[in-house]
Amino acid sequence: MKRVKLTVAYDGTNYHGWQIQPNGNTIEAELNRHLTELLGEEISVVGASRTDAGVHALGNVAVFDTRARMPADKISYAMNTRLPADIRIQDSCEVAADFHPRFCRTVKTYEYRILNRRFPDPTKRLYSFFYYYPLDVEKMREAGAYLVGEHDFQSFCTKKPGQENTVRIIYSLNIEKEGDMIVLRVTGNGFLYNMVRIIAGTLIRAGGGFFSPEYMNTILEGRDRELAGETARPEGLTLVEIKYI
Repeated sequence: MKRVKLTVAYDGTNYHGWQIQPNGNTIEAELNRHLTELLGEEISVVGASRTDAGVHALGNVAVFDTRARMPADKISYAMNTRLPADIRIQDSCEVAADFHPRFCRTVKTYEYRILNRRFPDPTKRLYSFFYYYPLDVEKMREAGAYLVGEHDFQSFCTKKPGQENTVRIIYSLNIEKEGDMIVLRVTGNGFLYNMVRIIAGTLIRAGGGFFSPEYMNTILEGRDRELAGETARPEGLTLVEIKYI
């Protein structure tokens, strides 16, 4: 028996998220089905991040156990000939039997892309959130700076049953403008449910002048989801990388 780690990239447009659902196809279901067919045994992967419907990834991580003789590093090549074109394995390797993608210390990086222009661009509709009111990127940067460091992010998450600890560390939060595209890139030691999308929605409010950048500190200290902005749409979000430390 060996444990294999996969680095998985996918376009989440046509999937009901990562986790197996009764009402639609998911990334996890596709991986399980094709690994089972390839290796000739029942395979169930365990993912590092259970991304929502419509969210994309360049470097999500999953592991599974197998008795198959196929070398771990060859599984990526074999899987990429079977998987649909919107899912691709970027790497496969053998890891220690006790490695767990969710319970090890990690540094995660997400990007959220906002198309800020007068009219939508149909070629970018699946990979960015369209917002037509002008946004002040400098105000967004000033507001985002309040989130860097260790904070209680209760105001920036959708509550899940059993979730008690809402303290996380954001190592960096950078906002760049590339033409009409505003790119938010955030790195931290972990993220709560919908946290990045709520941060994006709140920064949009700051950039639109609905409140001053300094109000971000009030939102943090209030520990109240009602104080923060909307949960931004999923298609703008991409899980870029998970580093294990």
